[in-house]
Amino acid sequence: MALLRAASPSDLGPVIESANVTLRTPQMSDYPAWAELRAQSREFLTPWEPLWATDELSRASFRRRVRHYLRDLREDVGYALFIFAASTGGLVGGLTLCNVRRGVTQSCTLGYWVGAKYAKQGYMTAAVGAVIPFVFDSLELHRLEAACLPTNAASVKLLEKTGFKREGLARRYLRINGVWQDHLLYALIDADTRR
Repeated sequence: MALLRAASPSDLGPVIESANVTLRTPQMSDYPAWAELRAQSREFLTPWEPLWATDELSRASFRRRVRHYLRDLREDVGYALFIFAASTGGLVGGLTLCNVRRGVTQSCTLGYWVGAKYAKQGYMTAAVGAVIPFVFDSLELHRLEAACLPTNAASVKLLEKTGFKREGLARRYLRINGVWQDHLLYALIDADTRR
């Protein structure tokens, strides 16, 4: 059995803090809280996510995730962050900056999830608001993209509240809950945050 080596300081990634949330790279010690929150939220999350693997919540699956996250971090192609409530330190959800593209594009894609019991409490709004300066100031990217199902009113509200502009509709864009589904496309560019 391969073991995940201890994280070195360079693997720990960014820590982003705001008044309401702290975001940091997932670690193996987060497994119990993550598995419990995801299990409790499965019915809530299923309509908005890809199909879950049969071993989705296993420790081995989580170990593979963490390895993938650390590799993406080292290669500057993705930043997975867990979201913790500042008031309690408890895990409330997750956020990813994936598909980091450099060169002429300088962009990445935002994805996120929140535990069912923490929905509509402002945690995700705070997390997205906190990660935006990281994207534009620390990563020095030009564009932050996001997509959501047209029926996901909470995501539409979140993206528009945090300054994203709707740019169009992508037909059968992502396979969500086992079905290729249309998505609304949103983006935020660095100039939008400097008004």
